[in-house]
Amino acid sequence: MPGPWVAVAVDDSGPATVVPPLSGTFLGYGVDVPVSLGGDGIPDPRIPLPVLITAWLREQCAAEVSRIELVPRDLPPSDCVSFGQQLASEDAGLLILGDGSTRHGLRSPGSHDERSGPFDSHVHDLMAAADTDGLLDLDPELARELGAQGRAAWQILAGVPGPWRCVSAEFFAPFGVGYHVAVWERP
Repeated sequence: MPGPWVAVAVDDSGPATVVPPLSGTFLGYGVDVPVSLGGDGIPDPRIPLPVLITAWLREQCAAEVSRIELVPRDLPPSDCVSFGQQLASEDAGLLILGDGSTRHGLRSPGSHDERSGPFDSHVHDLMAAADTDGLLDLDPELARELGAQGRAAWQILAGVPGPWRCVSAEFFAPFGVGYHVAVWERP
């Protein structure tokens, strides 16, 4: 993999750039799992969830993370494409974090919406096909209504020029929240 990772995630604190070193914990989410982006200090309880997840993934993969770019969930598609094009000029792997719909089932955090299944099925198909045009066509308003915060991050990925191919794609919806996991690489 070229260079370090640059992580891109959607969070209400964005736009913001988070750079290592830092330490955090998932204690605010119910489990005291400390994580680090090269920091060994006292865990900061104010670290946004996508930064904690990036730190946890970094530890699992023994990868270097140069920074985390947090973007607002309502970032317009044209701005997403521009940001993706800027990222393309860097010699770095990309880690794109973003949730699917939060409205799968009666116990979901966003309450059930029958559109969530077809929406996340469509996103899964786009991820599995590495279909950047399809990702760019996702409707920001529908994504907002379904609680799919990942739309902006996925459209940033779609702005990074290809060609791409997907080597693996999975979808899970535990606890009523959709999660897409895909690995793209250049052919």
